[in-house]
Amino acid sequence: MAKEFKGRIELDVRDSEGDWDAFLPEPAPKGAPNVLVVLYDDTGQAAWSPYGGRIDMPTMERLAKDGLTYTQWHTTALCSPTRSTFLTGRNHHANGFATISESSTGFPGYNSHIPPENVPMAHLLRDAGWATFWVGKNHNVPIDEWTAGASKKNWPLAQGYDRFYGFVGGETNNWYPSLAEDNHYIEQPYTPEEGYHLSKDLADQALKMIRDVKQTEPDKPWYLWFCPGANHAPHHAPQEYIAKYKGAFDDGYEAYREWVLARMIEKGILPEGTELTPLNPMPEGTFSESDRVRPWDELGDEEKAMFCRMAEVYAGFSEYTDAQVGRIIDYLEESGQLENTLVIYAADNGASGEGSPNGSVNEGKIFGGYPDSLEDNLRLVDKLGSPDTYNHYPTGWAAAFSTPYRMFKRYVYQGGVCDPLVISWPAGMRARGEIRNQYHHSTDIVATILDACGLSLPESYNGVTQRPLDGVSMRYSFDAEVDGPTQKETQYYEMFGNRGIWHEGWKAVTEHGPVSGKGDYDNDTWQLFHTDVDRAESADLAAAHPDKVEELKALWMAEAKRNLVLPLNDLAILSNPKDFDLFVNQMEFHVPVPPSGQYTYYPGTSEVPERSAANTHGVSYKVLAEVDLTPQTEGVIFAHGSRFGGHALFIRDGQVVYVYNFLGIPPIYRVAAPAPTSGSHVIGVDFAKEKTGEYREGIGPLRLHIDDQQVAETEIRTVLGHFSLCGEGLCIGYDSADAVAADYAGSNFPFANGEIRKVVFDIADDAYVDLEAHLAAAMARD
Repeated sequence: MAKEFKGRIELDVRDSEGDWDAFLPEPAPKGAPNVLVVLYDDTGQAAWSPYGGRIDMPTMERLAKDGLTYTQWHTTALCSPTRSTFLTGRNHHANGFATISESSTGFPGYNSHIPPENVPMAHLLRDAGWATFWVGKNHNVPIDEWTAGASKKNWPLAQGYDRFYGFVGGETNNWYPSLAEDNHYIEQPYTPEEGYHLSKDLADQALKMIRDVKQTEPDKPWYLWFCPGANHAPHHAPQEYIAKYKGAFDDGYEAYREWVLARMIEKGILPEGTELTPLNPMPEGTFSESDRVRPWDELGDEEKAMFCRMAEVYAGFSEYTDAQVGRIIDYLEESGQLENTLVIYAADNGASGEGSPNGSVNEGKIFGGYPDSLEDNLRLVDKLGSPDTYNHYPTGWAAAFSTPYRMFKRYVYQGGVCDPLVISWPAGMRARGEIRNQYHHSTDIVATILDACGLSLPESYNGVTQRPLDGVSMRYSFDAEVDGPTQKETQYYEMFGNRGIWHEGWKAVTEHGPVSGKGDYDNDTWQLFHTDVDRAESADLAAAHPDKVEELKALWMAEAKRNLVLPLNDLAILSNPKDFDLFVNQMEFHVPVPPSGQYTYYPGTSEVPERSAANTHGVSYKVLAEVDLTPQTEGVIFAHGSRFGGHALFIRDGQVVYVYNFLGIPPIYRVAAPAPTSGSHVIGVDFAKEKTGEYREGIGPLRLHIDDQQVAETEIRTVLGHFSLCGEGLCIGYDSADAVAADYAGSNFPFANGEIRKVVFDIADDAYVDLEAHLAAAMARD
């Protein structure tokens, strides 16, 4: 509400009196704290040193010694959903984030648009006088708003943040990221050869933002949400950090579980008597086979060595990123700000099992439904963590880093939802270096920050009545006894059809794995755990307490209806063709296909995110480019994807070249012909899908055309799914980030000494007969 003007207005300014206070924002309360939230990805408690793990986290250790380590803090089991609770303090389905942005569907709890009744906390902090910054991963822009031309009302600046620097989507290449700043996409500032790594860049940007505020408004507090790409795949790290862990995991993931459980008990993270759950705890048919763990003693020596190397890379990635957070903490201490900075250091879900039982040197294969082979993985084992790989460890390490719990990320057992959290605020808490065992959840973070800042949620914001916070403040635990009672009573869980409910020390969970394709929810078996005494959920008490099971089932349904959880979706998209077709053709967001089946693109534009670009996956397609050429012309005409999967059309050394990179697997398909040396020409490619392979990849002839002549042909296979989960979009006149073709690796190879007029993608079913007439028709419709 605008403040009252208390000056005086007369005809002449000489007789009038101004009132600047009526127009200036209210300052934050005197002594208000800064707030730094560090939110990692994909990390179970048993990975990190503050919890007893082998991965050294010196910065987190430092904060834990000056603050509190929480043993029973929980998340939603997945990235976007948890992050939405950090934004608003409401449950993830109520935010429209039942799942990640990339798998949104058109249902109230699943559409990835935060409703106006759930105002993001950053608005409240900014209105109250805080500077607000978001640096790193943003997995909460709706999939339909990723493009340069889309509305930006759900981008960070419209969510209450003064500045944003990071990436949009679930993951990005840490050596060649797809970056955005404020409301637009940008190129990375320098290359890996020049020392670039995303974690370092993000810390640099965070420090710049804080310093910008402090040098101009030194008394203004700030809120920084720092979200590194770590520890999400791809696992990328400088070699010196990877080398620190050489041999550290050679005993294997089963031995690690035994070792780390004892350490967790010794540190007080878990009570004496906590038991280890089975490596594969779910009955046959209740979970996806891609989540199975291979027993260590069944692996060959080469596989064991490769799996250990994958863990070493993950560890190096984690510690290197912790060191970048340490640079921020060092600056805060040197500048006198750390004492009154509330630091919240956490992870958004359990360790990731998305690497499959065999691990991967290119995670894109997993999302594309294409299996890794031992041969492909071993070929690149010495390159793990480098720009040459897009790697992810196997499910065995996900189970190990989620010790002693059942399962891992995406499951609502403790392995998916019980995560590390350290809070430090020297000026605001008496306790130092202590453990806290109160049961809490990610919805409680917003309530805690508002409480610490002396703020509360208004009943109405911008004329919209607000939904109450679903979380409770954890501030009472800052000075409470270690084993004091929690102030939380109930928390429901649901992820991809896997359901759970915790209430006053008891938890019920369905034996129904996420994305299992099982359906038949009415006949789910519910397990029951007394979590007050059985933190690991090792003993199922359902048979002994059937009334408690029924009570919790009814409570889950009530919470589900209140939070927009229905309809449940456990579609097995990657393994079941029917589920794939249902999701991709009927439920997944798509830019509407023009009646012509044609999309027209221009040079000098931002990359088009894959989910919004012409979809060349699993279909026949044609690409036509109208270009003006000279003898010196070279560069990319179009490129989509990266060295880990994609295709590109370019001119180099006097040759027109088209490459199709099938998930980084050699050989790279390639056709080429001499390029015309002058004048206007139509250059095009035509793929005719004639059959499908074992994994539904499209197979057929690819023909290269120049004007009305076919100049080259070869048979190729094409990717069924996406080239990447996010990033690496379609580019006209250059290749963004990581190069599709080795021909121009290390450069985005911009089109030069010629002109691209237009590039038309055609996914209609009509025959490719007259290229020039076809292009003329496309131009006429443009």
